[in-house]
Amino acid sequence: MKVKFNPAEKEDVLKFISEKGVKILNLCHIPEDGRLKTLSFSASDKKHVQEVLEFGERADGSSLFSYIDPDRSDIYIKPKPNTAFLNPFSSEPTLNILSRYLDENGNPVNIAPENILHKAEEKLRSSANITISVLAELEFYIISKLESKNLFLNAAEKHYQESAPFSKFGDLRNEILVTLADIGIATKYGHGEVGNILRENGTIMEQHEIELALDEMTRIAEKIAVAKWVIRNVCARHGVTASFSPKIALEHAGSGMHIHLCGIRGNKNVIADSRGNLTNEAEKMIGGILKFTPSLTAFGNTIPLSYLRFASRKESPMHICWGAGNRLALIRIPLWWNFKNTKEEMDATKRTFEFRSPDASANAHLLFAGIAIAVEYGFRNFGEALRIAKESNIEPGESDTRGFSLLPQSCVDSATNLENDRKYYESDGVFSKAVIDGTVEKLRSYKDKSLLRRLKNEPRKIQDLMQTYLHYG
Repeated sequence: MKVKFNPAEKEDVLKFISEKGVKILNLCHIPEDGRLKTLSFSASDKKHVQEVLEFGERADGSSLFSYIDPDRSDIYIKPKPNTAFLNPFSSEPTLNILSRYLDENGNPVNIAPENILHKAEEKLRSSANITISVLAELEFYIISKLESKNLFLNAAEKHYQESAPFSKFGDLRNEILVTLADIGIATKYGHGEVGNILRENGTIMEQHEIELALDEMTRIAEKIAVAKWVIRNVCARHGVTASFSPKIALEHAGSGMHIHLCGIRGNKNVIADSRGNLTNEAEKMIGGILKFTPSLTAFGNTIPLSYLRFASRKESPMHICWGAGNRLALIRIPLWWNFKNTKEEMDATKRTFEFRSPDASANAHLLFAGIAIAVEYGFRNFGEALRIAKESNIEPGESDTRGFSLLPQSCVDSATNLENDRKYYESDGVFSKAVIDGTVEKLRSYKDKSLLRRLKNEPRKIQDLMQTYLHYG
């Protein structure tokens, strides 16, 4: 059963609640940690429901954001009617609505991730007449006990697009795809990813990927949070667990959240020209992102395990460079559809470039806001951006990236880079001082400088660290 509808106003929601016998109304919201939160109301009192839809409800902001002082912590959670969908996991008919954060005067809270992203997008639009569309890859491990240790076992690191019976959870992944479609989240595809781990105790860890279809930045940021919620709930329903952690075993493939980007101006994708070649506009975007990469990791790679993923070199980037096809490059130009019969409308979805450093520990709203700031810089300082793009390009067929600058090696390194670049993020009031200060403080608190070297000969401590972040984000 399809559980998505498209209400435009609160009256549409009220009508739906009445007609479908909805018992519970959930205001869902995405705070600092990027994980979907829920505030629930009985839908039996129509007047109360109408007030909630009109005015929202109060919440303790200091429990949602580390940047809010407890002595003045009340904020409003205001629902957005056009985001409503029926909860596919609730035992009672339940309607979920995504919500925004407002201050005591009814204005957007300046530290809220969604509001920061709105400001960053507006700055880019005003400066360069560009909007960015995003396609996101969610990689994750499904973890369970094997009923039979000897039933069609697959070799380690050989799970890429594997089929049953060697892949154990393909049906579960397909259920995730169907559930996402039912609540209105379009996907490009799903498949098995490389990682495949079998422990001596019979625990199997299979890596999978769900790729979310191209959409505007704010919508994709919301969809990432909801998609992770769906994936975890489907897994829980089947008695297995899912982990988006960037690293769950040091010697095995980590999980990233690769981001595909295209720039839109006047409904046209500026990434490729009429002959299917990369444009100068695309190189301005790439150059801007490369310049800001050392500080973008502060938003896209937020825990110590993020940097162990970089160090592993298992199809994850380590150096700040870009090129066509190379999966060790930070930015990759994937194979495009340049056939003569390719339709014009395919350009936006088929011609993108891929930013490969982020992982699912990110708050997607803040990451995308940072990317928008970097792209705006690239267009405004196009000479510098084009020079950076030229100097950081890997020639086709080249695989050695060691001549390029390293990505940050720890949360501490990322904090230092964010401190150095903060004037760009804070310019025009996009990121507040409180958000930058809080991000820097949190990253430095991990004290993870030279973490891999310190724990290299202590496998138990490494395993304990990975267990700590198994369900982060």
